[in-house]
Amino acid sequence: MVVCGLLAALLLVLQVIMAPLPNIEPVSLLVLVYTLVFGRQVLFILVPFIFLEGLVYGFGLWWFGYLYVWPLWALAVLLLRGDRPPLVWATASGAFGLCFGALFAIPYGITGGLWAGVSYWLAGIPFDLLHCGGNFVLALLLTKPLCRVLERLRDQMY
Repeated sequence: MVVCGLLAALLLVLQVIMAPLPNIEPVSLLVLVYTLVFGRQVLFILVPFIFLEGLVYGFGLWWFGYLYVWPLWALAVLLLRGDRPPLVWATASGAFGLCFGALFAIPYGITGGLWAGVSYWLAGIPFDLLHCGGNFVLALLLTKPLCRVLERLRDQMY
């Protein structure tokens, strides 16, 4: 339980530190790595992280997107799970970054109507492209080394 809390806090701290950079963030990478190492237990990391995001940034309409976007990413990783080359994880992470805005637009479409959601999504496409590129590069370079470090930590705990 302590490790899950620390890993959730790490997600939040890194997100806050990287906030000045538009959609270039380590959260997608860490959710990928956490899911590969801890499997379904990643939800014990994601739930406190999502709650902490609301505490730090406020529980606005935007927050509802996080309730399903991060678990959906973890589910996608679980479905792809296996011994895959870094390029597969980088491509999946880039695709997630590209889809992030469309997924995040759903609450705006529900509350403001279809065109509000579409407008939100279209306005964010430049950020989604940055998110895609950042996710791709980070996952390509760091997935394997971070998995090794977390696997050692996990193995020492159990």
